[in-house]
This record gives sequence, structure tokens and C-alpha cells, in this order.
Amino acid sequence: MTDKILRELVDAIQQRTPVAMATVVDTDRSVPRRAGSKMLIYRDRSISGSVGGGEMESRVVDQSLEAMTDGTPRRLCYDLVDPSTGDPGVCGGTVEIYIEPYMPKPTVFVVGAGHVGQAVVELGCWLGLSVVVWDDRSDLINSIKLPTGVDSSQVITVDGPLADAIAANPIDEYTSVVMVTRNVALDVEILPHILGTPAPYVGLMGSKRRWDTTRTKLADLGYDDVVLDRITAPIGIEIHAETPQEIAVSILSQVIAQTSRARD
Repeated sequence: MTDKILRELVDAIQQRTPVAMATVVDTDRSVPRRAGSKMLIYRDRSISGSVGGGEMESRVVDQSLEAMTDGTPRRLCYDLVDPSTGDPGVCGGTVEIYIEPYMPKPTVFVVGAGHVGQAVVELGCWLGLSVVVWDDRSDLINSIKLPTGVDSSQVITVDGPLADAIAANPIDEYTSVVMVTRNVALDVEILPHILGTPAPYVGLMGSKRRWDTTRTKLADLGYDDVVLDRITAPIGIEIHAETPQEIAVSILSQVIAQTSRARD
């Protein structure tokens, strides 16, 4: 059973599926499951395996959902003696359970591999993010240099049609989109692919005037204010940034701030 649970855990991590693992770490006297018993808990409250069943297991599921929300492991101790005093069972013993949440690694999907895009890639690597960078210009994609010491698996570089890049690297609720493109026409072409995703952050580089023009064109295509208000433009916090590196700091600071608020 343990091998099966661990294989399912690896699958969930690879598929970027939020999951928590509950493990019985210590017991005393009569309990339903012994130390080493494991259970996986998913966001929809479905489970695989068991740490004892009944009311106790239901409480473990509740705590696991909270752990997946705040990203914090927790150790639980239950007496299984007297339900009239709030105990979740009558087996007669005590059990300790450790809950570990496994959340998808935050990813930044960089659209545009010019000077600013490359600076965002470098800073994203330094911050420990997974990075996907796309550009329709293969020469720019091929010229991206990773910072010293960065594992190449941390960065995925993609050219060709954006739709294909998104299909191969889906944008989920743990993926922030940073658009640092070269003109309005490209923004209008690209944004419909992005707006259909659950990305918690979509930022667009450019002046307010450029965004006003882009927004008008998207509205003409049928996108309403609710959808367009998802886009942060101009991108980044105001720190009077000038160099690509400074602009990257302002962008990823905003990404961290906005996605942290969304988690809270």
C-alpha cells in the first residue's frame, strides 16, 4: 500500500495537482492504524489510503485542506477514548499524524524574450521559480543564457506558435504570466490565448496609452471589463526602474505581492 501511495504522490506532483500526505508517525495502545500508515488527500476531499477511518480521518482531511491552503505542514495528536469530550474515536489509544502539503511549484510564463524578458528569466531562476519563456523569434530563444548554477530543467524555452507552447506547458492557477512583448498587434493576438487560462496574474508591459489602445481592440473583439480587468497594465511596481534588470525586479515583486494576496 505504501508503494502505491508514493507512486500516486509522484504522479500528482508531476501533474501539478495539489495534494497532501498524512502519515501516522506514532501510536500508543489501541488504534485503528499503526505508524507508517499513509493517506493522500486531494482538494475535492477524495482520498487514497487510510489513517484510520471514521471521525478521526474526517478531521485529518479537514486539516489537510487547510495545509494545502496555507502551505504549512502540521502534526496532529488525537486521543481515541471518549467522544463525549470531543475525542474522534473510542479505540482507547492515542495517535499522532503528520500532514505534508505538496503544492505545484510557482511558475512564471514569460511571453517575450527580449532584454526585459531575459532579465525576468534570470531573476525568476534566482528566486527559485519554474520558468517558461516563449518568443516567436527563435534567434532570441536560442540566445537565452541561464545563470550559473541553474539546473536547465528549471527553464523551458519555446518558440513557434504560442498556442502550441501553452498546450505543451499549460498555464494553471500556479502560473503567473509576464507579457513583455514588442507591440500592440502582438498583444492583441496573444492575450486571447492567455485570458482563457486560470492564471492568477497577467501583467502587460507598456505605457498606459499602449494598454488603452490594446484594451479597446480587445473590447472590440468582445472581451468585457470583467475579463480585461484581470490584466495588470502597465506591469510592475513603481520603483523608477530603467534597466532591464531593474524592470525585472519591479515585475517579479508585483507577481509575488499579488499571488501572495490571492493565496491569503
